[in-house]
Amino acid sequence: MEIVKQPTEEFQLSPEHAQNVVKLLDEGNTIPFIARYRKEMTGAIDDQVLRRFADRYEYLQNLEKRKGEVYAAIEEQGKMTDEISAAISACATMTEIEDVYRPFKQKKKTRASVAIEKGLQPLADFILAQTGDPFAEAEKYIDEEKGVATKEEALQGAKDIIAEIVSDNAELRKKLRSLYENHGEIQTKLIKDDGKGTYDMYSDYAELIPEIKNHRILAINRGEKEECLRVKIAFDPDMAKRVCAAKYIKSKGACADLIAEAVSDGYDRLIQPSVEREVRAFLTDRAGEQAIRMFEVNLRPLLLQPPVKGKVTLGLDPGYRTGCKVAVVDETGKVLDTGVIYPVPPHNKVEESKKIIKSLIEKHNVDVISIGNGTAGKETEIFVAELLKEIDRDVTYAVVNEAGASVYSASPLAVEEFPDYDLTLRSAISIARRLQDPLAELIKIDPKSIGVGQYQHDMDKKRLDAVLGGVLEDCVNSVGVDLNTASAYLLRYVAGLNSGVAKNIVAYREENGKFAERKQLLKVPKLGAKAYEQCAGFLRITDGKNIFDNTAVHPESYEKAEKLLSLFGYTADDVKCGNLKELPEKVAAYGENKAAEECGLDIATMKDIVSELIKPGRDIRDSLPKPVLRRDILSIEDLSVGMIVEGSVRNVIDFGAFVDIGVHQDGLVHVSEITDRYIKHPSDVLKVGQRVRAVIINLDKQKQRIGLSIKQVGKQANQNP
Repeated sequence: MEIVKQPTEEFQLSPEHAQNVVKLLDEGNTIPFIARYRKEMTGAIDDQVLRRFADRYEYLQNLEKRKGEVYAAIEEQGKMTDEISAAISACATMTEIEDVYRPFKQKKKTRASVAIEKGLQPLADFILAQTGDPFAEAEKYIDEEKGVATKEEALQGAKDIIAEIVSDNAELRKKLRSLYENHGEIQTKLIKDDGKGTYDMYSDYAELIPEIKNHRILAINRGEKEECLRVKIAFDPDMAKRVCAAKYIKSKGACADLIAEAVSDGYDRLIQPSVEREVRAFLTDRAGEQAIRMFEVNLRPLLLQPPVKGKVTLGLDPGYRTGCKVAVVDETGKVLDTGVIYPVPPHNKVEESKKIIKSLIEKHNVDVISIGNGTAGKETEIFVAELLKEIDRDVTYAVVNEAGASVYSASPLAVEEFPDYDLTLRSAISIARRLQDPLAELIKIDPKSIGVGQYQHDMDKKRLDAVLGGVLEDCVNSVGVDLNTASAYLLRYVAGLNSGVAKNIVAYREENGKFAERKQLLKVPKLGAKAYEQCAGFLRITDGKNIFDNTAVHPESYEKAEKLLSLFGYTADDVKCGNLKELPEKVAAYGENKAAEECGLDIATMKDIVSELIKPGRDIRDSLPKPVLRRDILSIEDLSVGMIVEGSVRNVIDFGAFVDIGVHQDGLVHVSEITDRYIKHPSDVLKVGQRVRAVIINLDKQKQRIGLSIKQVGKQANQNP
């Protein structure tokens, strides 16, 4: 109960809803299933909040487990006291619980442990008590056999013990960390130039810890890892030592002087290096979580880009020396043709390349060309724009982000999908399919290679994979998956399924033919009742026996949905024919509460069912801004300061956003140029894929840099996704 209480307050949930979420999670329900089909129990919390709640709850569970382990370990040593027990109970973080456990851990050989072996612990206790003459007391501990030849050696050993006692004080370490985090300064020195000037701004740099931005922390960490920067955290050592001494010194005198000496040594040798590491780790964790959050924020709209449906697509993977790889795919993504052309330097076979592409367009009735934005992308785009002026057919083109295409093309999955094509042609196929269905194609690629976010390769891999896996799962389930066409790789992201069961679904489909209804899933090996409950509502059958199977209505609600239709004079045939446009008005006129009660539904689920029945097979992505299909091209030479341009947000980062305005180089909108009002972060206003209008405020054609401002365009509204 206590564990649940904290995240309940942090996420401002009602206690009842929070308890229900925990119960549902403990029963093995997935986040997408809970978010979609248990709204009445959760208060309609969305999947993103549910995931963050679940993450926090798991952390607190692990914290309680660690508290129990520490308590048991200290009790086993016979050293448990009421004070230690209270300290364990009060710990709010893993770091704090480890601080409490620190004095009781088995340590390697230290100066303090050597002094304790020499029998000097009582002398250290005497000095800490500050009730007598430490020099006279030290005489009692001279013992040649134990290695204590003089009273000075005895006193030094006692100070070593005191230094470690001070260093192990949990309350003191917590206070010092707080002082560092609130008043410390991070300082960097450039020790090696990387030849690109990447770390020039950090050559002799200092910034207060409370003020430093997360992306700077990550940049500094990378510079240190590449041995370009030397990094340290500065904090007034005299102040720190006074704080430590004040914890132990009760009065003036010889004992106090010895404690002060021990404190100074303990701080320099033990506390300062350790606390600096802990503060650096805290800053890195904070910056890492923010970077992962930004990756999550960018990845979601990228995956949910609207597909370009029903068009034969020609994919071009640009290249200089090795040529431009070509792949034509039909409306379903099936490969029709492949080839290689050489329209750009060093070959410059422009006319020959035009002839090949014109032939492919005519042969396969190509509707749109998808061009990768990597190496030689700009030259290839110019080639395509010129070619389109020479043909009669209505063909457009789009530039797509090809990040990760090469990673995918060399992967075992690509080999399995296209065993008869080499990896360069697989890239061209992927680029064509990315335009047709971004989600289905991008999901095959390690999210870290997709090219949104920042510093993703520096993040904790396990944590990043967990968060991004959640994004992939949420996106796949929010869109829904065609049970009769989906690959095993796509099916594995459906709630309740794993890679093994996904393969079994495909194998069953290949052996028995297309699924005619959802309940056939129960015949798939290893797909039990629980997995069916979790996955069924997210799997679609477009031409099955039951029209409900082509909606997000869950099988558990089919009878109730039929009752709802009957209540207002409709049948399943009306759903098929699209005759339910007036259903929402009829429900409203009848009374939502009354209708829900009569059908045995809660209000949230009833509204979802009504929405699904109005438009079976709907794709939520269709309501988002469509990809820009072009016929001509802009060059950076065509741009000038003051020009208003339109573009699509490509990436949102801590200090702004990159916008594709139709030239090879994305323009940068600094956070200060997004809006006149205060925003905490660019993602408060901008999303990947969002269409915006901006004015060019600075232009460096030589360095290919474009500075944009959205707020200076005026009052024109930007289209939101």
